[in-house]
Amino acid sequence: MERAFLRPDDVRDLVAEQLGRRLTSLNRLTGGTKKGVYRLRLDDRTTVILYVWAPGENYWPHSPAVPDDPFADASGADLFAAGHAALTAAAVRTPRLLMLDRDGRYLPADIALVEDVGELTLEALMERDPAAAAAPLSSLGDALRRMHTTLGPRYGKLAALARGEAPQARSAEDIITDRALSHLDAVAARDARLADARERIADHVRHLRHAVAARREYGLVHGELGPDHVLVTPSGEPAVVDIEGLTYFDVEWEHAFLQLRFGDAYPALRPVELDPHRLELYRYAQVLSLIEGPLRIADTDFPDRQWMLDLAEWNITKALAAL
Repeated sequence: MERAFLRPDDVRDLVAEQLGRRLTSLNRLTGGTKKGVYRLRLDDRTTVILYVWAPGENYWPHSPAVPDDPFADASGADLFAAGHAALTAAAVRTPRLLMLDRDGRYLPADIALVEDVGELTLEALMERDPAAAAAPLSSLGDALRRMHTTLGPRYGKLAALARGEAPQARSAEDIITDRALSHLDAVAARDARLADARERIADHVRHLRHAVAARREYGLVHGELGPDHVLVTPSGEPAVVDIEGLTYFDVEWEHAFLQLRFGDAYPALRPVELDPHRLELYRYAQVLSLIEGPLRIADTDFPDRQWMLDLAEWNITKALAAL
């Protein structure tokens, strides 16, 4: 599809009416795949961030999903609003919400204006100055423990739970098992190595599932929290972003991803107690997910296609090595 991104004239009325200022520049920030993220510079030299949930901003093509997968289609203003409220209630730092419009008053899309906490990601700080990253890492660990000890008896997206629409017929581990096998089907059709190993991989997933004991207690999880989804404010606070996927689910799902993305720095987060068998199943399921997703988005006009292909290749190697 031909993508038409926002231009300054598209948001001048929004800036004037909501902020009482004049727009001096608009820059679309790179890296987003599901929504547009723009930095708006105002005539008083301050900046704000604009989120835009529009089809032209979403690079992800549709894909079949397990029906009760709580992590599917994690995008939209409703999910953002629910996630923002939950993080605020748990005293977890996230950019302050200035305005949310789901009625198309300014643009033919849902939009939000949020505080601009800066451009520095925790990932960049960890690479550039590990010593300076120690305090934000510790603070992030505190925030994660507040999230992961905010418990609920049901799993699902926050907005769906609030509407009573989250089905609970199956266990979380069965959902993740089916999700992993669905991703395996998709990638085996694209890669000969995975096609040849398909039955062995499926058997490995089922073996991991059988080791998991039943449990129905769910914490508040981000769902995809890497250090690139944490901004470090000028005062050194970690601020969690990309929060639409916030969900009540097994905290092991979060920690499998945290271990993957934080690497050697993961122990600095001082995690809550985890079930090792559940963690191992979720870790392998995420490896398969990180093959399927990158290969799917690489078929689109996403601007950094090679990065996605390299990510898929890295995880193909991991998936096969586990056998």
